[in-house]
Amino acid sequence: MRLAEKISMLVGSGDVLLLSGPIGSGKTLFARSLIQAKLRHSGQYEEVPSPTYTLVQTYMAGELEILHADLYRIESEFEFAELGLEEAFESALCLVEWPERLPAAMFPCTWKLDLSPSKVSEDLRIIAVEVAEPEKLPLLSQLENFE
Repeated sequence: MRLAEKISMLVGSGDVLLLSGPIGSGKTLFARSLIQAKLRHSGQYEEVPSPTYTLVQTYMAGELEILHADLYRIESEFEFAELGLEEAFESALCLVEWPERLPAAMFPCTWKLDLSPSKVSEDLRIIAVEVAEPEKLPLLSQLENFE
C-alpha cells in the first residue's frame, strides 16, 4: 500500500495513528504496510501479523518502538488500561485499529485515518486523513491527490 509507505516517512516517535473503518476496509493491511516500510528504512525485515488475538504487537525499527494495537475485542476502559498503551503513546509510534471502541478522550491522536472500500473496485480503498496537531498540517500537503 503506497500511501502507508508515504505516511511512514512522515511519522515517528510520539505519533498516534487511529485507523477506523468497517471490517475489510484495509486497516490491518495499512498498518502492516506502514510498519514494514519503517522496518525496511532501518534495514530490517520482520513478519507483521495482525494483533487481532494478541491485541498488541511491538516492533523495533532501529531506535523507534512501534506498537500496533487492535481494540476490536476490548470491551471496557479497564481492559484498555491493562494493555499499558498510555505510556507508549508518549514515546512510540502507535497504530490503533478500532479506536471507536473506546471514548475518543482516551487517545492522544495525532493522525486519524478513516478507511472505506471503494465502490469502483474491491482492490481500491478511500482513505480520509486528518491531523489533530496544527504543526502536522504542512505534512498533509505531501499527501494531496495521492493515488
